[in-house]
Amino acid sequence: MTHSLSQSAIKNNGRVGMKQEHVNQIQNAISAIEKKNIQNVFFVACGGSMASLSFGDYFVTKDTGKPSFVYTSNEFVHSEPKGLNENSLVILRSHSGTTPETVKAATYARNIGAVTVAISMDTESPLCKEAEYVLHYNYKDGSNAIDGEIGIYYTFIFKLLKTLTGDEKYDRGIEQLSNLEELIETNQEKHKEAAFEFGMRNKREKTIYTMASGAYYHHAYSFTSCLLMEMLWINSNAIHSGEYFHGPFEITDYDVPFLLIVGEGPSKPLDQRALDFVTKYSEKVEVVDVSKFDYSGVDNDLKEYFGPALAGPVMRLYADGLAEHTGHPLSVRRYMWKMEY
Repeated sequence: MTHSLSQSAIKNNGRVGMKQEHVNQIQNAISAIEKKNIQNVFFVACGGSMASLSFGDYFVTKDTGKPSFVYTSNEFVHSEPKGLNENSLVILRSHSGTTPETVKAATYARNIGAVTVAISMDTESPLCKEAEYVLHYNYKDGSNAIDGEIGIYYTFIFKLLKTLTGDEKYDRGIEQLSNLEELIETNQEKHKEAAFEFGMRNKREKTIYTMASGAYYHHAYSFTSCLLMEMLWINSNAIHSGEYFHGPFEITDYDVPFLLIVGEGPSKPLDQRALDFVTKYSEKVEVVDVSKFDYSGVDNDLKEYFGPALAGPVMRLYADGLAEHTGHPLSVRRYMWKMEY
């Protein structure tokens, strides 16, 4: 996957910089956050958008002293969390910006007085009009990855973590995001053949389980919910590697397929334990080992942050492999966008 660089992309010493409009949007949101005594952070969205925000929740929880929560949008509105107040930061995401539940969540949070930041590909969408601050990302327009959904979100999260902790490593993280385009392309190329073969081997499977932990669990959830169930109509369940031995491992058998993400970071021992067991009893285990990704240009202490950024594009290839061999395009739906629900 090769993107031609936008004429407005900035090149410095071989590095690609973010478009100024996106730099300004992120800085406006960060400046507002800096002026507030942020007490907690809420990540609010639905489906794959909720999963994509979960990386931020994982590292806010791990690296700062601030309470952090992930809510599906409808529950956020209906549960009315008591911790939500004028010193809360609410980050919302909808790809199209039209998800009704997320738009309502933005309205609700803003009426409470929280700082609201919307992330979408459409600045004129209902979500972006409801939120106080907007982070726009480019989508399939030939832009460099730094201006895409991963680059925009990770830059914002690194800046947020720097604001909340003062740690200089997040400045290095922002700088090294200039390598994102090349890293995505390199790691997709490394997994292209394996993903194609995964699709060929599993094209007739009616159920495929995913498994992961830590910052990668949201990838397992997204792959299960959005790619296998929504797009490919394959039954699935996302199993947390740490919970595998507390019930789910009883379904393990020689002919039961698993797609396991072995992460890079503190929770890796959980993944390894699950992998050691599942490979003893199932002959259909596919492993995406994040520690084997190409991290060229990324400092060692930042690999655990970059791993989730690279895992998403890599995992997408495995869905593409299934779509290719099942003859079921990822764009096909039974109900979504076709009726009222």
